[in-house]
Amino acid sequence: MIGPISSKSLKKFMPTTNFIRMDITYIERKTGQKQQEKVYGRKLLSLLYGDGALRSFFSTFILPMLTRISFFSALVGYLHKHKRSAAKIEPFIAAYGIDASEFAEARFKSFNDFFIRKLKREKRPVVPSPDQLALPADGRYLVFPQFDRFFVKGQEFDLHRFLQDPSLSERFADGAMAIARLCPTDYHRFHFPCDGIPSQPRLINGFLYSVNPMALRKKIAILAENKRMVTEIETERFGKILFVEIGATCVGSIHQTFAMGKSVRKGEEKGYFEFGGSCIVLLFEKNRIEFDSDLVLHSQQGLETRANFGESLGRAVAR
Repeated sequence: MIGPISSKSLKKFMPTTNFIRMDITYIERKTGQKQQEKVYGRKLLSLLYGDGALRSFFSTFILPMLTRISFFSALVGYLHKHKRSAAKIEPFIAAYGIDASEFAEARFKSFNDFFIRKLKREKRPVVPSPDQLALPADGRYLVFPQFDRFFVKGQEFDLHRFLQDPSLSERFADGAMAIARLCPTDYHRFHFPCDGIPSQPRLINGFLYSVNPMALRKKIAILAENKRMVTEIETERFGKILFVEIGATCVGSIHQTFAMGKSVRKGEEKGYFEFGGSCIVLLFEKNRIEFDSDLVLHSQQGLETRANFGESLGRAVAR
């Protein structure tokens, strides 16, 4: 079991990012190699979250409108659901090297239909051991084996504000956390990491800031300000788990597809995000999970690990 992480060392955890060039480096789990992320909407994100006088103007006056007025998110959603948006799919697949052989269906009615695509089951095998947690989504992962409060560049992330439930925030204050960042290029359905009984998700309304590393480095409180849904999962081996979906730029819709209050199996679909980037946070009680060593090592180096749904996240701590 990895010991506590000091607030000083936590400053290193956010992914390596250059504000102006928006270079984002991550580790590809399958190869162990560093990769440069191809950022969708790079120019707009740089304007909204970068440095400099012009960027300051956009972040001060334009960003609040884009993130706080639901009309903009609704408009982007409408445009991506229109049948004409289907023309963007093939160029998008080619530009970002997406493997179309994984798709469960070959044709899509709109870009959003493609965005919420399903994959062939055999393309995402789920770790079989009941003592292993599965990654809930395709994405870029950071893990924190133990934390009280989360700090990045002197900014404080308060669990009380994030959960808006005093009893839950106290229960998980000394626990562990995993963050999965989903890019627009990723498969955007998410799944249960283990067997359990989930509660009805609780909506916490909020804004729709980007969860790109550039944005989080400037304002880590985004995670506690964005729209999110909190589901409590009662499990046999891992105690109570909190599964939190966080909306982001142009993601006004978080859809739940599971049967609430009934037992679920590891790997079953929980829901999906509509168009845009998004984020998932998993919270664990103290001494209930030991994260896989590669995820811990890369996180300590300040690098996300790019991995797929179904791969191992960690193991239950023997009790």
